[in-house]
Amino acid sequence: MYETIKVDREDHLTWLTLNRPDSLNAMNRTLIREVRDFFQNLGQDRQTRVVVMKGAGRAFCAGLDLKETGAAQGESESRGPSIVGGLRGQRDVSEIVLQMRRAPQPIIAAVHGAAAGGGFGMALAADVRVAGESARMNAAFIRIGLSACDIGVSYFLPRLIGASIAGELMLTGDFIEADRAEKLGLVSRVVPDADLETAARDLAHRMLRNSPAGLRLTKDCLKHSLDAGSLEQVVAIEDRNQILCVQSPDFREGVTAFLQKRPAVFRDN
Repeated sequence: MYETIKVDREDHLTWLTLNRPDSLNAMNRTLIREVRDFFQNLGQDRQTRVVVMKGAGRAFCAGLDLKETGAAQGESESRGPSIVGGLRGQRDVSEIVLQMRRAPQPIIAAVHGAAAGGGFGMALAADVRVAGESARMNAAFIRIGLSACDIGVSYFLPRLIGASIAGELMLTGDFIEADRAEKLGLVSRVVPDADLETAARDLAHRMLRNSPAGLRLTKDCLKHSLDAGSLEQVVAIEDRNQILCVQSPDFREGVTAFLQKRPAVFRDN
């Protein structure tokens, strides 16, 4: 079905693998189109409750494939870039992170090796990041004559690690290594590269033990809380979510399982 990504399903867990290992999973036109297609259709996927996104080979994603002429810039071999074509190509890439945030399922980024440029943006757009010891991330755009503010990086990064360190990383284009990323809270944990997939699977299964509605509404509330203008707005969303969940049979099952000291068995929905 896809040329540059792999989609593997383990019951309610879906693995999305960027699969251009010979180019460090750099984002050519096909990969951009296929990743966008995957996330665009995720909202209608009732089987998938959690997604783990990872890279094949030695890296998560090295960013835009600069060897592909005019990639994501609306160029062709016969004519230079146009404003309209450039904006269209730019949105093809940035739409990926927008769709990742719109997706109702939690997304875990399992990062090893380089996550640069667009790869950094996708890692930041995930709900949780776990890293292998080899992980190194940067806003590579500024190193090639562009602004570091691209595909949501200037939105996500200061919210995750604060304005000062985000400014340092974005204005220099320097890499942040795994150990510093963990200290700053940019990633949840760092594990040996050989254990990265196991750590991501364990995290996903700890999410999956919760109810489908609880997972989706929690991601939705977290997303809106980042941009809420007041505590009152956040509480209103939280109140809505709790009343919705109370109406579900999963709430009764959760309470019963707690009282009976057994794992809850939530329904598929």
